[in-house]
Amino acid sequence: MLFIDSQMLDTLITSKTRIRLLVKFFINATNAGYLRGLAQEMHENTNAIRKELNNLSEAGYIVREEAESKVMYRANTAHPLFSTLQQLVRKHIGIDSIVERVVERMGEVTRIFLIGDYAKGIDSGKIEIVVEGININEGYLTQLAPKINEEINKEIKFYAMPIFTGGGLLIFENKQVKL
Repeated sequence: MLFIDSQMLDTLITSKTRIRLLVKFFINATNAGYLRGLAQEMHENTNAIRKELNNLSEAGYIVREEAESKVMYRANTAHPLFSTLQQLVRKHIGIDSIVERVVERMGEVTRIFLIGDYAKGIDSGKIEIVVEGININEGYLTQLAPKINEEINKEIKFYAMPIFTGGGLLIFENKQVKL
C-alpha cells in the first residue's frame, strides 16, 4: 500500500498559500470562496491570497464568478487536469490511503464520507471520516486511527454507523452492498 508523504505537495509547490487554496477548491468541487473570506479562513493577508487566486485563475485551474458585488472563486471542473489535481490533493491529505485501509478489512462498508474541516476545504490537520455499513468493526477503526495519524501526520477521527444521513463529501461508495 502506498502512503504519500504529506510533504510531497510541499516540495512540488513551494507556496503554502497555493497549496491551501488547492486543498480548498479541489478536495470538494462544490467549495467556493471570495477573497476576504478565504483570507480570514486561512489566516493570511488578502494580498497573498489575491496573488495566488490570480495565478490559479490565469492558469485556468479555478474560475472567477462575479456575484452580488463579490468575486467568487471555485475549481474549474472543465479543466483537463481537474481530476488529476483532485487526486493529487486527496493523496496529499491522505484520503485515498484511509479509504483503502478501511475498505480492505471492514467487511460490509456501504459508504465513506469526509466531514468537518476537510470537507469544507480547510486544511486543519484533523480529518473526520464517517464509515457507514452493517456490523462495522469499531475496534479496528480505533486501532487504525493512530497508525494512520502517524503515517500521514494528520489527526484522524472515525465515526461508524449503519446509516449516515448528515452532510459531507462522499469519498467511497460500494454499490454491491445493500442496507
